[in-house]
Amino acid sequence: MPFFTIEATYRIPIYRQRTYEAETLDQACRLAIEDDDWSDQKEDYESSGETYVTGAWPGEDTAYRVTALSVPSQFGEMFQRKADHFETLLGILKVLVHTPEAGCSDPPYWRQRADAAIAKAEAIMAGGRDPEMNGGTP
Repeated sequence: MPFFTIEATYRIPIYRQRTYEAETLDQACRLAIEDDDWSDQKEDYESSGETYVTGAWPGEDTAYRVTALSVPSQFGEMFQRKADHFETLLGILKVLVHTPEAGCSDPPYWRQRADAAIAKAEAIMAGGRDPEMNGGTP
């Protein structure tokens, strides 16, 4: 029977609690994100994530010594799997939303919500802020 070397990982949330002086919540959040001093960090072992596979190699004790095997996506981290699938679903939504509807002069009520969701998804993929939306965010 063959051997495989498998690298498995789980994430431990690391957090800090710090007070920031700012005029708005948005500014305070920005200060917290830009703050690179983690000298007072704490680990939250009770909230650690799921175990997932980050690498696989044929043979015994062969990690990073031989060509890695392609790990089936169902063994990957759930958050990353969702992110990887996100772009595909966004592309499908864009195609469906902008398909002309025969004999319809008014777009259906859901189209505005879909356009808002597309704008937010594109901002997420670009690493940007959520877009400002009339009537609230998607």
